[in-house]
Amino acid sequence: MLRNREIRLLLVSQLIICLVAISGVLLFPSASLIIMISLSVLLIVVHLSFTHWKYKRLQRLSAYLQQINAGDYTLDVRDNEEGELSILKNNIYKVTTRLADYSAGLKGDKEKLTEAISDVSHQLKTPITSMMVMADLLERDNLDVAKRQQFTKAIQEQLERLDWLVSSLLKLSKMDAGTIAFKRDRFEMNALVEDALKPMLMSIDLKGLTINQIGNDQSRLVADYHWTKEALINILKNAVEHSHPGKTLTIHYHENALYQEIEVTDYGSGIPKHDLPYVFKRFYKGENAGDNSVGIGLAMAYQIVTRQGGDLEVRSEEGIGTTFSMKFYKQTI
Repeated sequence: MLRNREIRLLLVSQLIICLVAISGVLLFPSASLIIMISLSVLLIVVHLSFTHWKYKRLQRLSAYLQQINAGDYTLDVRDNEEGELSILKNNIYKVTTRLADYSAGLKGDKEKLTEAISDVSHQLKTPITSMMVMADLLERDNLDVAKRQQFTKAIQEQLERLDWLVSSLLKLSKMDAGTIAFKRDRFEMNALVEDALKPMLMSIDLKGLTINQIGNDQSRLVADYHWTKEALINILKNAVEHSHPGKTLTIHYHENALYQEIEVTDYGSGIPKHDLPYVFKRFYKGENAGDNSVGIGLAMAYQIVTRQGGDLEVRSEEGIGTTFSMKFYKQTI
């Protein structure tokens, strides 16, 4: 209690008044009653003054809290003096700072959510509208068999696209929420590459691409096998889509003392320099993006790799080709 300066001042004031009163009684015994009455009045005045001062400070603190509650987080109520009220003011400042940071974070999250909902709505609206039009056409009795089969196949393709989009968004939302626990599997990189290539074989064959795998079959990678394969599939899908027909798709995997790396190189249209900083941004479609691209595959690959402590980098020359590099570090410093 004595660390409070105001308490010390109050006690010193009361002690001085008492000493003066005692001295007066000893020097003037006949006036002892008047002196005692004066002493009591002075002590009451000092106590009331101290109480008034204390409640004025509490009133100011209450006004600060009302302003903070109204959304004004710019107040600086720090106090460098000692005492309980000073500690209370400093704690209020700390809470205010945290609330300001939390409010700014919520505002940013709200803006991101609004943007994401807008992007998702746009991505869903196009195929749904297309399917509605084709469904209306299928209801016509005079529609020939060839057109009916064509529209049915188109609807099936759009449904598959929607299924992939929704599935990808669910995976991304889980990663954003931090609910995915990545495992630490140890596996051969060539086995990962072989598994990731399987869903791409038909597209590779249709384009007449040649796969060139370079690497040590004994090279091993420590990461989550399932999710890393998902990332590699998305990178390979992008590479196949942008490769020129009849060209080579190179997959180079290796390791050194610092990291394990898988590089995927295509020889296609390349990525313009102004698009490179945004390649991994969700829903971003670059200048050379395909008509069916939704801008989510590379964003997912980036999230998967970086959330495992790795890096996903891109190098590209327009008109020559693009290389994506997945690096997984052996030790985080």
